[in-house]
Amino acid sequence: MDIRSFLDSTYLKRAEQADISENENTKLVVNCIQEAIDEKFKLVMILPEMVSLAKKMVTDQKSKINIGTVIDFPKGNSNYSKKIKEAKQAIIDGADDLDFVCNYEAFKKGNTQLVKEEIQKCTEFVIQNNKVIKWIIEVAALNNQQIIQLSTLIKNVVISNFKEDVYPSVFVKSSTGFYKTKDNLPNGATLPSIVMMLENASPLPIKAAGGVRNHEEAINLIRLGVKRIGTSAAKGIAHGESSSDNY
Repeated sequence: MDIRSFLDSTYLKRAEQADISENENTKLVVNCIQEAIDEKFKLVMILPEMVSLAKKMVTDQKSKINIGTVIDFPKGNSNYSKKIKEAKQAIIDGADDLDFVCNYEAFKKGNTQLVKEEIQKCTEFVIQNNKVIKWIIEVAALNNQQIIQLSTLIKNVVISNFKEDVYPSVFVKSSTGFYKTKDNLPNGATLPSIVMMLENASPLPIKAAGGVRNHEEAINLIRLGVKRIGTSAAKGIAHGESSSDNY
């Protein structure tokens, strides 16, 4: 198994979050992009403002890796028009995959119509542009029943509105990696949450993100049926090492 084809090498911190200067942070982004190119990972996942930089590096080096970015990150509480506007610019800048944060707080409050509408409208926009969309449901913010219900809702919207050949391009993704949990509980992909997603979002593919730190964990997730893994420790995982990073 070539684990590299499952790995989305990820760096999503802004300078203030990393407590470094803008120049230092840009260097870290460049390093992440270059590492993804050198290691031939599936994709490099960076913030929207870094997509054009990644596109230039990938093009200049004639690399085949894909470029991914996040939309309405990390809270996901913007309306769908704003999400589409941000996605449109990301596509212009060179993004192949767009990982939208679902409005999970609206879902928790019972506003399922709003969530259904954003899933349908945003997915339609991305698919019309021949790109891949992933819906981040933020499992650490949800209880088990909500994980099951939101995974099912996304699946049902996609099945009701799109043809079967679209399904492989619409993922359900576990986490942003930036959700603040109480008592230092895991804020990313856990085995139970991924199993619930796999069981309830199928036939849509699943992306595990946040907290995948070593080769063994990654292999176990892939064997369960996960199609993509988002991690800031992609190189270490590919080389059989471990990381203490949370994303």
